[in-house]
Amino acid sequence: MVKAVIFDMDGVLIDTEKHYNAAWCEAAQRAGFDFTREHALMLRSLDQKLADKLMKETFGEEFDYYAIREVRRALVAERLETYGLEKKPGIDEILDFLRENGIKSAVATATPIELTYRHLEKIGVKDRFDKIVSAKQVPNGKPAPDVYLYACEQIGERPEDCIAVEDSPNGIKSAYAAGCKPVMVPDLTQPDEELTPMLYGVAKTLADLREIINAKSC
Repeated sequence: MVKAVIFDMDGVLIDTEKHYNAAWCEAAQRAGFDFTREHALMLRSLDQKLADKLMKETFGEEFDYYAIREVRRALVAERLETYGLEKKPGIDEILDFLRENGIKSAVATATPIELTYRHLEKIGVKDRFDKIVSAKQVPNGKPAPDVYLYACEQIGERPEDCIAVEDSPNGIKSAYAAGCKPVMVPDLTQPDEELTPMLYGVAKTLADLREIINAKSC
């Protein structure tokens, strides 16, 4: 039986990954690097220490990850000011379903906790989760399992009884390593041959999680 559903935030609850992708490209290109969409996709939910190492391996030691990330943050803020913060389809439906069926809900995100609170408050769902945690609160970010293990601990459930909803490879790997049941709701990419064996299911939208939960509970 599924006792809890733990959601990633960016790309799952809010439609922000497209803005992160564009901002990474612009920030890195301003710094003189031939940085493409594919490079930005590699950074989704990736722990900053690993991201720094990966970018230096890709572009050389002159890639100042932390400085470029600060520019990216400013660019994302500008884009959100321009385009607004958009909810992903099906949030309200799935949260209603979970509450009606006595299934706990939580958020486990790579985004800093205060920014997470602000974003979830802005889309009107902050108070609908049993717990909200950030990878910044644990020693290692995604794809390490730390944030999902912490979320399970905080809601008092075993990882194997929790579905983890993710849109990125690093998030799926984190949830799988923690022992959760990873469900992918694709955003910028679809599951590939590496990810597919890790998946408990794939849902087109958040609302479609209801079918997965009901099917697996039968």
